[in-house]
Amino acid sequence: MKSRDPSGKIYYGFCYGKTYREAKEKAEQSKVSIVSGIPITQNEKITLSFYCAQWISANRRRWKESTYARYCTILERYIQPQLGNYLPQNITLSVLGSFSETLYTEFHLSPKTIRDILATLHSILKFFSCEKPELPSCTEFIYPKEQKKEARVLTIEEENRLIHYLLSDIDTCKFGVLLALLTGIRIGELCALKWENVSLAEHTVRIVATMQRIKNESADESCKTKIIVGSPKSDHSSRVIPLSELACKLCNKMLPRESNAYILTGTSAYMEPRILQYRFEKYCAACALDGVHFHTLRHTFATRCVEAGFDVKSLSEILGHATATITLERYVHSTMEQKVNNMKKLAVIGL
Repeated sequence: MKSRDPSGKIYYGFCYGKTYREAKEKAEQSKVSIVSGIPITQNEKITLSFYCAQWISANRRRWKESTYARYCTILERYIQPQLGNYLPQNITLSVLGSFSETLYTEFHLSPKTIRDILATLHSILKFFSCEKPELPSCTEFIYPKEQKKEARVLTIEEENRLIHYLLSDIDTCKFGVLLALLTGIRIGELCALKWENVSLAEHTVRIVATMQRIKNESADESCKTKIIVGSPKSDHSSRVIPLSELACKLCNKMLPRESNAYILTGTSAYMEPRILQYRFEKYCAACALDGVHFHTLRHTFATRCVEAGFDVKSLSEILGHATATITLERYVHSTMEQKVNNMKKLAVIGL
């Protein structure tokens, strides 16, 4: 034990040697120095990999299983192979710059993914600073700038084309996709949605769960990944969404006998997000829709709501956002027709 901080927390020292005898001798010398009040000059040689393990262990209980799996992937794929053998106090801005460049040029990661990896590394170094306040650590991070891309939104003509295709020879999967277009729910929320969460009396649907495929951390399992059904993305993602008249008619038509059946299958067997993605790609190909992925339905729903005159606060709650700002910045997209019509309004004041 080297010292205590004002709150009483103990700071321990570590002594390393090539043999047990050498390590023990160093430990005894350090203890004598501490008792005598002599400053200890020692070379801290605990690498970043050690603190990665300590950090993830210390936070494991407060994370959802999907969050834990995501951090494990970031550590195992990127941080530990590239920086695991570094001493935390030797990770400088220059080292971080080279690390970011490697992620971009060799792994071909997007700026958003690189930012997530650097944010994880930043948290680990902050953890190291708390554990070893006497050692320096890099606190200034330079994050890559994200290029804002205009989200793909279906035009009214494209949306009508897709709706017409889904309604023709409709089945449970096509119905689920159409429900996502009419409510803006996420793909994981749709896969986990059961009929017991749909109230035809109140014309609402309750979002209480989401489905994900994550890395399987169990050592005794042969599968590398597994499906989990857990709580939604955030507290605000648990919500009640009013259903439109069209959505209610479709629900009445597709209603199964079993209330615990999944929306996408009509049975107690689920359909995972990956399979739904494959089917949705086929639907888009049949409708000649390019550059469309499942999340496009959510952006399209939000845009149609704004065009119909929704107030942003209500739309934010329907989408399950924490604030209306998120809705405005990410999901509200003005069409050129809207912009032209707004410009025409200037004529009212003579401009």
